[in-house]
Amino acid sequence: MVLEGSSEALCPPPSLELRPSCNKSQPSPPLGSSSQPHDGVFPEDKEPVKYGELIVLGHNGSLANGDKGRRRSRLALYKRPKANGVKPDVIHNVSTPLVSKALSNKSQHSISYTLSRSHSVIVEYTHDTNTDMFQIGRSTESMIDFVVTDTAGSSGGQGGGAAGEGGGAGQSAQSTISRYACRIMCERSAPYTARIYAAGFDSSKNIFLGERAAKWRTSDGLMDGLTTNGVLVMHPAGEFVSEPAPGVWREISVCGNVFALRETRSAQQRGKLVENESNTLQDGSLIDLCGATLLWRTPAGLRHTPTLKQLESLRQELNAARPQCPVGFNTLAFPSLAQREIVDKKQPWVYVNCGHVHGYHNWGYRKEKGPRECPMCRRVGPYVPLWLGCEGGLYLDAGPPTHAFCPCGHVCSEKTVVGWSQIPLPHGTHAFHAACPFCGTWLTGEQGHIKLIFQGPVD
Repeated sequence: MVLEGSSEALCPPPSLELRPSCNKSQPSPPLGSSSQPHDGVFPEDKEPVKYGELIVLGHNGSLANGDKGRRRSRLALYKRPKANGVKPDVIHNVSTPLVSKALSNKSQHSISYTLSRSHSVIVEYTHDTNTDMFQIGRSTESMIDFVVTDTAGSSGGQGGGAAGEGGGAGQSAQSTISRYACRIMCERSAPYTARIYAAGFDSSKNIFLGERAAKWRTSDGLMDGLTTNGVLVMHPAGEFVSEPAPGVWREISVCGNVFALRETRSAQQRGKLVENESNTLQDGSLIDLCGATLLWRTPAGLRHTPTLKQLESLRQELNAARPQCPVGFNTLAFPSLAQREIVDKKQPWVYVNCGHVHGYHNWGYRKEKGPRECPMCRRVGPYVPLWLGCEGGLYLDAGPPTHAFCPCGHVCSEKTVVGWSQIPLPHGTHAFHAACPFCGTWLTGEQGHIKLIFQGPVD
């Protein structure tokens, strides 16, 4: 977690108490709270304080195998019945062979920095009554509040299936997400500020940064470091719901400091410190764990998004307009929100290069199983079924579903498609590409989205 705010001499003593000036406190392993469907860590208060919600991109409302316990596509963070946060307390300089002995206290949170085979620095943490800590990672151990597995995005066809959701050993071994990826510290008093830090405490309440990990001594004599594949964060340049515009991707350190990106994801050399930016999450902040990207939504931001009930009403309004196939003249209808990935015979299809909506037909191929020619305007391109975006937290407003992402065909409001098509999401070790937030498919075409052109009933 966070390691910061205290002073240590250039030739530090064997141990040193950290002063309260360390304002980036870190939490301790949670979980004594129950989890609710599509919500998350939930206290027992009648009117719990919600800090915010984390939504995994690439899942249209739930994981492919369904949301189960702490492994889900969306988690709400609530104020805990009792604070479980931690903050830096004492720094010890020890001989590396003695680290395991120094960390033998299982009730003490600590971060160990291995500087060489003979020298290590251990920072002990103490309980912080003012913060709640939530940990995120691939591990299914109890100290992880939100279990996240790799989201399979693609540059071609449909993406968004979650590899590793079944917990298979082979898939898990190939994951690039850390078992203890990051932690979020939330202040228990208003305005309930949430801060993110790289790395999480393991079952022994320790964080280890080995000899090969990027780490360094700070100007005030403290320690800081980066995790192997890094935790990247991008805050929106403006208000996410009013003027959505992408910010700049940064890397967050173990102590919550902000750095420019490394040359490649796991390079040993850290980027330049960005002093005028912080690790404080805001509505629309994106968190990339090298295998999955999470969206942070605040309670205020979520009030602008449609609920499932509102999405169902929008679906019914679309169907009540009785859109028709302009060629076959059969009435089209969007299937229920629960019916995902199963194409219905009345389902609308779209030519993504022009936006003309049709019913399914098996003709118009230019080449065998290749691009299709729109019978209305003769433009050639992909022809895909339309699916309503079912994850309301990914919407930027509750406007009518008039547009679709290209080439996947996920339908939502104009503001939502325009906003997400501008956001470059991390891919691999140093590539970035805009993608559909509902399925993870890379966007194509000039804009990455298309306005839908429906034919009304002829009667």
